[in-house]
Amino acid sequence: MTRSPLIELLRYAAILLAVAITLVPILWMVSIAFKPVAEWQAAGADLTWIPRDPTLENFRYLFGRSDSALIVALERTATRPILASILAASFGTLIAMTAGTAAAYGLSRFGAGANLPLALIQLRLFPPMAVMIPVMIMWAFLSLMDTWWGLALIYGIVTLPFAFWLMKTFFDDMPREIEEAALVEGCTRLRVFLKVTLPMMRAPLASATLFVFILNWSDYLVALLLTTRQWATIPVYMASLSSSMTGQLYGAKAALGLIAAVPPVILGILIQRHLVRGLTFGALKQ
Repeated sequence: MTRSPLIELLRYAAILLAVAITLVPILWMVSIAFKPVAEWQAAGADLTWIPRDPTLENFRYLFGRSDSALIVALERTATRPILASILAASFGTLIAMTAGTAAAYGLSRFGAGANLPLALIQLRLFPPMAVMIPVMIMWAFLSLMDTWWGLALIYGIVTLPFAFWLMKTFFDDMPREIEEAALVEGCTRLRVFLKVTLPMMRAPLASATLFVFILNWSDYLVALLLTTRQWATIPVYMASLSSSMTGQLYGAKAALGLIAAVPPVILGILIQRHLVRGLTFGALKQ
């Protein structure tokens, strides 16, 4: 059954509209990131998409190398927040994926812990603020406040349900006959998991890892409550970029936003050949 030309036209128009809605804020951020102070402070008819005088001043400002007289000097540069985000998000993702994959495999193959899925999803049912108040007390008692490892630990705990449910779905869709054949050949269950199952799950594992990493990388509330100054992450640091002279430092924020987009994009490029297969794993299973 062929679609009419009008339906096809409306379909493509809807796709273009969705792409435009998605890309316009990103393109505007890129534009502001390379504008000098006078241009991103402009209003009304003075606003332009393309910078009249492109500059790297906003990027230099983030790292304490700006000599602009229109912006006050930074109390702290963006170096430590960038490092904090990389460490906390990376190790938090490692914790969530390691624990989530192991738990998902055990439940999928052995049916152990029948109440585990419900127990894990309960971590996401409570309002974040209600959960974070006791966490702040515990972290203060354990001297984990304002540390990247304390932030990584809570990131791993918070995103564990996502890692578990994603991987459990993938393991359920994977045929067990291959594992059973390896067991018949004399492999131990651990060896089967490491040498047979995980290599076959590279694509789903890559897509789940990217999803969990983005959740950790973009977090604001947890980092705001568990860090004060030394290990504040990029979102927390970005919220503090303001000046009594110019108000919100939109140019610096846009530049930091571009920097913040780099790690997820690089990770996505590195695992792109696994993403489509991972996201559609089991979709055609009858």
